[in-house]
Amino acid sequence: MTHSLETLIRSLHTRKGRERRDLALAEGVRLVEEALAAGVPVRAALVAPGLEATPRGAALAAALRACCDRVGTVDDRALAGLAATEHPQGVVAVIAPKAWTLDAIVVGPRSALLLLDGVQDPGNVGTMLRTAWSLGAAGVVALPGTAELTNPKALRSAMGAYFRLPAVAATPEETFVWLSHHRVALWLAAAGGEPLSGLARTGAVALVVGNEGAGVSETVASQAVRRVGIPLRPGAESLNVGVAAGILLYEVLRER
Repeated sequence: MTHSLETLIRSLHTRKGRERRDLALAEGVRLVEEALAAGVPVRAALVAPGLEATPRGAALAAALRACCDRVGTVDDRALAGLAATEHPQGVVAVIAPKAWTLDAIVVGPRSALLLLDGVQDPGNVGTMLRTAWSLGAAGVVALPGTAELTNPKALRSAMGAYFRLPAVAATPEETFVWLSHHRVALWLAAAGGEPLSGLARTGAVALVVGNEGAGVSETVASQAVRRVGIPLRPGAESLNVGVAAGILLYEVLRER
């Protein structure tokens, strides 16, 4: 069994493997705990003996064995060779993450959601998922060119947010139709945009942030009804897209 699990885990380090099987990887104690707490199905897991050296690790190992039949044991060196992280903390789990759809995003008149247009770094994507969940956003939509939402690095950076917050991969066309149907205004995050502090809004808002270098595509920008931004001190060129998204989303949501 252990050999077949190792083969499965290696395949899930590729996007093709994840998409073909509708599975993903959760590495480390905290992320696997978050998956179990959110009711995410765990299909298999590999654990190293060191995991059970602490009460917390022993409890996690017991929970994994209780929820699925395919739990194998390998030594620390073998597990490290299978993990994407340098220190997988003695556990790698194969999970079946929820396939979110746009219909899962519930919006009211004071809701806000985050659109990611071509954000390529999975760490940035995961950070924005975590921020959106923490601040109370209604959901996240990943447009084409954005890193895969179930990329292992994105899942790690999201710290369990993907398991709880609707996060959808969609085309611009699908997204525009959905926004129009739900009367959600599209606001574009851009350099030189209006400061959000004190800016009143009258309905739900979708805040779109773009590629780390190129920004938001013309197709998406053309649908925006407002350009918003963060005033920076003279000489400061820009902020990391994840940092900027967090600041702007906070400002939007505090106007509820």
